[in-house]
Amino acid sequence: MGPNGSGKSTLAHVLMGHPNYQITGGQIIFQGTDISSAKPEERAAAGLFLAFQEPREIAGLELFPFLFNAYKSLQVARGREAGSVFAFKKKLNDELAALDIRSDWSNRQLNQDFSGGEKKKAELLQLALAHPILAIFDEIDSGLDVDALAVAGKAIQRFKKKKNSLLAVTHYQRVLKYIKPDRVLVMSSGRIVQSGGPELAARLEKEGFASVI
Repeated sequence: MGPNGSGKSTLAHVLMGHPNYQITGGQIIFQGTDISSAKPEERAAAGLFLAFQEPREIAGLELFPFLFNAYKSLQVARGREAGSVFAFKKKLNDELAALDIRSDWSNRQLNQDFSGGEKKKAELLQLALAHPILAIFDEIDSGLDVDALAVAGKAIQRFKKKKNSLLAVTHYQRVLKYIKPDRVLVMSSGRIVQSGGPELAARLEKEGFASVI
């Protein structure tokens, strides 16, 4: 958590290996391995996943082939059997149903003319299919109404039940109703300035970031 410009989204992008950022000092250690120089696709294969705050729209790219090819690439990179397109279709339909999305939704183009809530659901769908060890959510609650947030919250809870880890970037406490964090960190000017449990988020909701920065 932290005010605008505190470095939260930058941290998320650096962890995932965004090409616009260069590490000038320190290391990123993941699962005991230094991944500081790893490419984004190598980090994804290792088990990292980033859900963007504002996912890009890509006209002409249908969701189904995009998701299937991404799934196959990850499976192969992890030394697993990719499986048939029919097996993937069943898996996809199960995940669509869990997110309260119609099965023909995967025929649409990636994020093209999607509402804010639909874009977030597309990110959550990719999360479910990627099976990461650590998922990074950059303001997953941004643009979601109450109903869409509840659906997203359930998807996040399913992910956490699989003993995976989650790093959520947010301004507000409302999403923490569903995520139930083990630890809350507050950033300011690119540094962690305060840490605590869920009670810290509740305090920030009442008193604002100025109370700890």
